[in-house]
Amino acid sequence: MRKRLLGKLPFTVCAIAVLLAATVFIARLADWQLLHGAEYKRLSTRSTGYTVDTPAMRGEILDRNGEGLVTNNTHYKIVIDKAYADGGRLNETLLSLMALLKKSGDKWDDTLPVIIKDGDYQFKTNADEDVRKLRETLKADESLSAADCLARLRDRYQIDSSLSGEQTRDLCAVRYNMELCGYSNTVPYTFASDVSRDAVSIVSENTQGVGGVDVQTYLVRAAKNPTLAPHVVGALGSVTEEELKNLRHSVKPYALTDTVGKFGIESAFEDELKGEGGSKIIQRNADGTIVETVEAVESKPGNSIFLTLDAKLQQTAVNSLERNVKEARAAGQEECRVTGKVLQGEDCKSGAAVMLDVRDFSVLAAASYPTYDLNRYSEYGDYYVKLANDEKSPMFNRAFAGTFACGSTFKPVVAMAALEENVIKPEDKVQCTRKYDYYPSNVVECMHRHGTVDLRAAITQSCNYYFADAGRRLGIDTMYLYAQKFGLGELTGLEIEESRGTLAGRDSRTWMPGNTVQAAIGQSDNAFTPVQLATYAATIANNGVRLRTHIVSKITDYERRNVLADYAKAEQVDECGVSAKNLKIVQDDMLNVTRDETGTAFGVFGDYTIKVAGKTGTAENAGSDHALFICYAPYDKPEVAVAVVLENGAKVMYSMQVARDLLDAYFGM
Repeated sequence: MRKRLLGKLPFTVCAIAVLLAATVFIARLADWQLLHGAEYKRLSTRSTGYTVDTPAMRGEILDRNGEGLVTNNTHYKIVIDKAYADGGRLNETLLSLMALLKKSGDKWDDTLPVIIKDGDYQFKTNADEDVRKLRETLKADESLSAADCLARLRDRYQIDSSLSGEQTRDLCAVRYNMELCGYSNTVPYTFASDVSRDAVSIVSENTQGVGGVDVQTYLVRAAKNPTLAPHVVGALGSVTEEELKNLRHSVKPYALTDTVGKFGIESAFEDELKGEGGSKIIQRNADGTIVETVEAVESKPGNSIFLTLDAKLQQTAVNSLERNVKEARAAGQEECRVTGKVLQGEDCKSGAAVMLDVRDFSVLAAASYPTYDLNRYSEYGDYYVKLANDEKSPMFNRAFAGTFACGSTFKPVVAMAALEENVIKPEDKVQCTRKYDYYPSNVVECMHRHGTVDLRAAITQSCNYYFADAGRRLGIDTMYLYAQKFGLGELTGLEIEESRGTLAGRDSRTWMPGNTVQAAIGQSDNAFTPVQLATYAATIANNGVRLRTHIVSKITDYERRNVLADYAKAEQVDECGVSAKNLKIVQDDMLNVTRDETGTAFGVFGDYTIKVAGKTGTAENAGSDHALFICYAPYDKPEVAVAVVLENGAKVMYSMQVARDLLDAYFGM
């Protein structure tokens, strides 16, 4: 009996083990199907999950009123994702998309160098490189014709031979482009970029249930008015290895695939403007439908930069510069034709204008002519090459980096220095005989024989003889010390690239006593930027107190709700060291320049309803004289200061007209 029981024990143990296993299995099935069936069924439909990077949104650049100068604009694209597309129906899907875009009038990407002409397939003209690439893709020699290329592409992509010639060509073009772009399970293909809202609507309505076809949004950074202020705003370009090394300490990560600001605000405020990319996990079910999106790492947009520029005033400066440069050139050409003389302004091709707010020295307008299209600019594009080869140097920022002989606009600072140093008195008279020859090797010629002149007449009529004598008595060392305090030959404080200029005497390698008389009339080595001249005029208007010139108003978060940094507060840089009495004497004389019938600016400003204090200047150089004008207004309670330079403009009336246009726009005349 005992032996019988022992013999059955292994069987019993096995039976119990099987029973227990079956019980556990049945219980697990019950849990899967009865208790949590719905949940596991939902999870099972999530057959695919993958991570995608979200782009870093760069901050925007705006004018003082919040008008966009460079903004991120939403565009639409049609994308085909191979992971969810029905490969067997790909050609059918593409034909359908092409038909839909034809209805909306949109274009799809097409790089195939084959066209249909006179009923035959032919290679495009001037497309040798594209043709070479096509033959290389097909592993064919140079003898393969356009028709043969199409035949091979049709076989390669299994295109139905019953399609029309146009359909065959277009379908081959898309499939060929997909191949070139590396279309794969991990590389979706952009079928069409920047499509219209009509295309978005039509494609969305007609591709429901079509796997792999998706309409997506993307951001394009562009200037609203691309010729308005490209020199100030700046541009982006691919980061170089050297730049990457310099950015290694940045709190924001950079890669060789990134773009960075190359100049202007885009460069100076790179750290503020750059955003930080993120990532998200996308879950799709078996038919490609997105069932869940999880933000793994949240992206952070860059900050927005508000400039002090006023877009309307800037547009006025751009338009007026272009018009007056052309008028100065046309007048010079006509004078050459009539008189036979040369260098009358016929070579005038460029210029710059700057307007500052006297109350805080913020830049309201800063235009450089000729300008260029910022949206077309690219370091490696054909347009860039064209700009770089243009003899007028349109990419050069003349307003901030161009240095020009200043001519008689230098005389007010010489007058204030001479008064303060008791070298001259307002009532002292000098007999202008036209040629000042105290130094025979440095004879200064006056535009006219002015006769007996005092300080007021000398400034009003711009007498070189008077100021040559005043400068000689003042001395170059004292002259440039005062000029520095007014901002001439000094960096103004701008947040972006600017030139320091050249101040005669201080920056000159050699100096002879006779050079001083030339410096006193704004010649010799004196060469200043238009923004320095505007700062100089604003300092005179501000009773000798020089503030830091600036072009950034504030920095906010991307949504423009919170101010992160405020640049609006006026910051004093220097005090000119001229008494209020002597300042007032020169200020009154500058008003006389525009109000007195003998004044050099009376022709343009004599009838102006707002009092303007100004000073004209013509400066000798290679080619026609530069034509300059500085001013501020209203005289009694200054609000704005302006400086205008027309290179080789010859006649100062055209510079004055630019200033008047800006004052008209500011005061709403």
